[in-house]
Amino acid sequence: MSKYDALFEDEEDIFGGTPKSKFWDIANTASDDLVKDQIDMFVEKYTIMENMLSEAHGEEKLEQMIKQYALENSMQLEEDKKSTYVALTGEIVTRLDS
Repeated sequence: MSKYDALFEDEEDIFGGTPKSKFWDIANTASDDLVKDQIDMFVEKYTIMENMLSEAHGEEKLEQMIKQYALENSMQLEEDKKSTYVALTGEIVTRLDS
């Protein structure tokens, strides 16, 4: 269970849209530099994790593992994606006053 599960019980009322749509609403209204910086940090984290997993399993095996995981865990993956959008949105919102 993700730490943001309670927010998704009725996501349309809480967010006025989905976590994904609210992320893009905020990203489109925040300063370009702030959003670019936040996305760059996310891409850097993703790249580090991908490199670590590729070193441990090999690039081809990693791709197979990702596809298999997505197939076997599609419902959990959708919930986790919502949590990730909420976390990214929160990071941007907390930096708006900076």
